[in-house]
Amino acid sequence: MAKIGSVMTPVGRKALLLGSGELGKEVALELQRYNVEVVACDKYPNAPAMQVAHRSHVFNMLDGDELRRIIELEQPDHIIPEVEAIATPVLCQLEKEGFHVTPTAEAALLTMNREGIRRLAAETLGLKTSPYKFASTYEEFCDAVSTVGIPCVIKPIMSSSGHGQSMIKKAEDIEKSWKIAQEGGRAGAGRVIVEGFVDFDYEITLLTVRSISGTTYCQPIGHIQVDGDYRYSWQPQPMTDEALLKAQETAKAVTDALGGFGIFGVELFIKDNEVIFSEVSPRPHDTGMVTMISQDLSEFGLHARALLGLPVPAIRFYGPSASRAIVVEGDTDKIEMDNLEEVLSEPGVQIRIFGKPEIKGHRRMGVILATADSVEEARNKAERAYNKLKVNVLPRG
Repeated sequence: MAKIGSVMTPVGRKALLLGSGELGKEVALELQRYNVEVVACDKYPNAPAMQVAHRSHVFNMLDGDELRRIIELEQPDHIIPEVEAIATPVLCQLEKEGFHVTPTAEAALLTMNREGIRRLAAETLGLKTSPYKFASTYEEFCDAVSTVGIPCVIKPIMSSSGHGQSMIKKAEDIEKSWKIAQEGGRAGAGRVIVEGFVDFDYEITLLTVRSISGTTYCQPIGHIQVDGDYRYSWQPQPMTDEALLKAQETAKAVTDALGGFGIFGVELFIKDNEVIFSEVSPRPHDTGMVTMISQDLSEFGLHARALLGLPVPAIRFYGPSASRAIVVEGDTDKIEMDNLEEVLSEPGVQIRIFGKPEIKGHRRMGVILATADSVEEARNKAERAYNKLKVNVLPRG
């Protein structure tokens, strides 16, 4: 029988979050609804999840010795990676020593960079993917671009939210794209993936939950990215029954191979009724923030429930919904979200303000959520609310 004891006692459960951004914050809140003690970790202080956790640690999670020290100090029941930039080989060792990693340490290792998961999908599982090559040096990079062909997309093998990504449209872009990738990776300079262009009608995130109940799928989420960073998402993305079934089969193949319990964000390209695998994250997905208004259990609630060993017998979908990311430009440690009385003036509109402590360049600082009778109206409603928002970027100090 599944049981959870009193928080912060010997019979309670403790979860260690490795990554404390806006997605980690929502996971922390959901875990606390089950009376779980939450310890939040990240490389910078006052991260969003730290603001709601029982306590926190600030350290470089790519430092394997320090990662091991913190985990051995805390002795968590659940280790929950929320970002890619973690010394995952240490997690694999700790899992062998008896610690529990969500969904598994091997899944975290394979998906911490684009190379592991791409090779699993294309070479082990035989799934259809975009053409690709990996490169560690500028010479290898030029050869890879030549092999894959122009136009192509360049990404560091370890990055998120579009950092370090660029597109090569002509030969003159090659050197610039290499520099962007070297400066934008989560683990610093290093290996990149060169991806050929895929002809697709639309792309989706299929949130896939593995729990003691089996595998369950959320309604497909459509989304738009700008410079590799999610800006809009909506649910459900209209699809044919055939395409949806193929998408679910692809998602199941990948998530079964990764194993464990939790939610997986499976990114897919759809062309007619064909499905092309793109990426997978063994954790909540940024495009899935729309589920905070569209479902009885958000992606964060589903993740918490599954990883705690609790059943997810079904997911109730409330209706067409949309999200609009609030991305702010500047260099500041203070912003104000202004004109909120107008932003929230329409029925069916919500806002989440993440509480990130500073901005250097551009950063996602919040999200607007909307629900309506159709996807088009939900998207329009979210955009109307966004256009009413005023963000005051204040001077540092």
